[in-house]
Amino acid sequence: MEKTCTEVWKNCLQIIKDNIPSQSFKTWFEPISALKLDGKVLTIQVPSLFFYEWLEEHYVGLLRKTVKKQLGEEGRLEYNIVVDKSSNSGSPYTTNMPSNGNGAEAKMQSMPIPVSINKDIKNPFIIPGLKKLNVDPQLNSNYTFENYIEGDCNRLARSAGYAVAAKPGGTSFNPLMVYGGVGLGKTHLAQAIGNEIKRTMPDKLVIYVSCEKFCQQFVDSLKNNTINDFVNFYQAMDVIIMDDVHNFAGKEKTQDIFFHIFNHLHQSGKQVILTSDKAPKDLAGLEERLLSRFKWGLSADLQIPDLETRIAILRKKMYADGIELPQEVVEYVAHNIDNNVRELEGAMVSLLAQSTLNKKDIDLSLAKQMLKNFIKNTTKEISMEYIQKLVCEYFEVPVDMVKSPTRKREIVQARQISMYLSKSHTKSSLKTIGAFFGGRDHSTVIYACQTVEDLIDTDKKFKGYVHDIQKKLKMS
Repeated sequence: MEKTCTEVWKNCLQIIKDNIPSQSFKTWFEPISALKLDGKVLTIQVPSLFFYEWLEEHYVGLLRKTVKKQLGEEGRLEYNIVVDKSSNSGSPYTTNMPSNGNGAEAKMQSMPIPVSINKDIKNPFIIPGLKKLNVDPQLNSNYTFENYIEGDCNRLARSAGYAVAAKPGGTSFNPLMVYGGVGLGKTHLAQAIGNEIKRTMPDKLVIYVSCEKFCQQFVDSLKNNTINDFVNFYQAMDVIIMDDVHNFAGKEKTQDIFFHIFNHLHQSGKQVILTSDKAPKDLAGLEERLLSRFKWGLSADLQIPDLETRIAILRKKMYADGIELPQEVVEYVAHNIDNNVRELEGAMVSLLAQSTLNKKDIDLSLAKQMLKNFIKNTTKEISMEYIQKLVCEYFEVPVDMVKSPTRKREIVQARQISMYLSKSHTKSSLKTIGAFFGGRDHSTVIYACQTVEDLIDTDKKFKGYVHDIQKKLKMS
């Protein structure tokens, strides 16, 4: 019985998932779908040209091995790339590309565009001499790539930002939209791109503007009958960084003017960078034609940073401010403020201020006392879910794998330690613990606890693991 394309790709994903971080798998492989299997050629569909380029640059070796494992030595991979999802016909405009890892060297094909654009057309409204003006980019010089800590939570957006900064308007991710919750670093990253462009290409005209500011400027230009000057100014920019575009909601006339500015910039090969608190598909109150353009390039999300990234952020701030804090204080702050980088840095500032004003050394006791305003429910009861999350973060394994049937050594170790800690730190019964960790019975929990106790007694390294995790639990 011959396998279908879906079965082959599903088997490939199982192998890939075991070989890369869970966040990378979620970002780069979950959006892919299998299209067809023609003999030994598997065709998969990826959502953009950027996806194709990234996979070929970072995962081509892994993809080649997995495809050949499923289809034999003659197995090959081809991509079907979604170029334009805004087609009126309802079906996306796509193009096919070979994988460069298929044995023979495959040259990068030029990407066809649905609409021909004449880049030699001059804008008759551009004011002569404007390019010679010294335009203040409105950037914060502290927002740079150097002090923007990289982690799984932001790797895609940060990598795309670097690419844009190196070649503004010349990559396949134009516009670049960075989206995510409050305090996760959208503005920092967007301005870091602008600062890097100004550092390496000082002649480029770069402007950062918040959506609210842009809307206010538009209203003022209408009042003063200077709308042409307003449009001319923004059309003359080489790079526009528009912050918080979700604030365009309901402002139809402002959306219309930005639509025309966007079109001019995009067709002129200029770079547009956008930030938003939601993904383009979730933005409400925006015209469909504007939304469709937001989807032309790359939409990269910023997620909540993991524990290691939060600790790295605090250490970076400590280094920048020339201060030192006890390791247990840094871990306590990073462990308890887990959903907002802005709050994380604010907590550090608050802690330093309290220490200076009260002339007290910063220790764990002072940290717990001073950070009550930042930390919700400091006396929260430890749950099995929380223990599982903490153990998985410590061993850098996917949370969902702990509940799965897999017998991989590192997963089994994380599962057994989670069960052991759940028994000693919660009031849950053995039956409840077993059910929580993938529907296992109470005898499995007993075995796991005994195994952990035996290893603590005989394996110094393993004992250190458990001690570290228990220490983090006490900080909760």
